[in-house]
Amino acid sequence: MERRLEGIRVLVTRPRERSEELCFLLEDEGAEVLHVPLLELLPPENPRPLMAAAESIQRYKWVVFASPSAVESLMEALREAGTTELLARVRIAAVGPRTARTVEGYGLNVFVESPEGTGAGLYEAMRPALDPEDEVLLPAAEEGRRELEDALREHGLRVTRVTAYRSASVPLPPEAQAQLQASPPHVALFASPRTVEAFLEAAGRELLGAARLVAIGPTTAAALTRLGLPVAAVADRPTPEALVEATIQAIRG
Repeated sequence: MERRLEGIRVLVTRPRERSEELCFLLEDEGAEVLHVPLLELLPPENPRPLMAAAESIQRYKWVVFASPSAVESLMEALREAGTTELLARVRIAAVGPRTARTVEGYGLNVFVESPEGTGAGLYEAMRPALDPEDEVLLPAAEEGRRELEDALREHGLRVTRVTAYRSASVPLPPEAQAQLQASPPHVALFASPRTVEAFLEAAGRELLGAARLVAIGPTTAAALTRLGLPVAAVADRPTPEALVEATIQAIRG
């Protein structure tokens, strides 16, 4: 079988919780993976709003998830509250296939999924099924984007947004910095604007060298472009498989 990334060094900057499958797929294609997580995912500083939402989950018509981490955080809160079974009565919407797969991994059905993996895309997919004044629970990252929340509110829905998790920057280990300097990556993968910022804060532009930059989607690509960093390829879906294909595209031009 052709290993399409044989001899290619790929920098992965995703948090550990989100990178295992991606690293495996890259290595399966022959890549030498340098995994340098620059963010760690943490529980909310104030867990009470998330727990209160879990305790009254039955009041919501919809629960909208924008990431696998949001799914996992709410499911843990539901378990602690003893209300997990009540989520089966709520319509679930998910941004992107990876988030949808995480929902389904808990034995739940996804009512609406956005194919392109953006908040705006999910709103468009949900819109035909929305009734005015539906109550929506949106468990999200503390620093997460607001486009989906804003669109739902403009539609007339009552949206409760709660912090499900937050991210914090992780210092670049000296050994990782030395490795980047000694063996610069051919490709660097970025999966969020926050990760781009964390890399520049921790390492600076010079450690990217001549690496070709791959973005998980248009939002991250726009963040790279705003910072004057050229984007070689953009994944067509926010999945590990699509990131691998975008990496191959970046190398092959």
